[in-house]
Amino acid sequence: MAATLATSAPILWAKDKGRMMLEDIQSQWRSFLPDGFREVSPKDKLELSKEEWRQRLDEPLAFDVLRREATERPFTSPLNDEKRDGVFVCAGCDLPVFTSQMKYDSGTGWPSFFTSIPDALATKKDFKLIFPRTEYHCVRCGGHHGHVFSDGPAPTGERWCNNGVSLRFIPKTG
Repeated sequence: MAATLATSAPILWAKDKGRMMLEDIQSQWRSFLPDGFREVSPKDKLELSKEEWRQRLDEPLAFDVLRREATERPFTSPLNDEKRDGVFVCAGCDLPVFTSQMKYDSGTGWPSFFTSIPDALATKKDFKLIFPRTEYHCVRCGGHHGHVFSDGPAPTGERWCNNGVSLRFIPKTG
């Protein structure tokens, strides 16, 4: 019995440490904002007509992804290689959704994150490819960002696979 407790204690400690690290990462996201950044609230909903969205999203692919739930081709986003400290905001409404600390290289060709900023994204089931997937959208403007998969790194095991065109990166400095 003592051997069982001794071997399981480090596993429990590692899970608790991972949970504490995740809480720190999620609670300290504002430290990645540049000085003077004017933060928008998820509660300030942004609702526009189809034409207003077309004008706001100057790139046709951004409109197709954010408003029609399309997917950009893999390995086409410059955000795949973004490594500076900063925050990723929704390209539709500027709501902060991820920080650079949450990002990792998944090798999939899309910007990937192991968690998101709390209360920034909402999920729903998607059956477009027959099998169910978890799709996520910006809570402020409803813009489609991507899908969450369960093949990511610790501490969550999640991969928030995001269309780069749905994001805008704001560096902490520079």
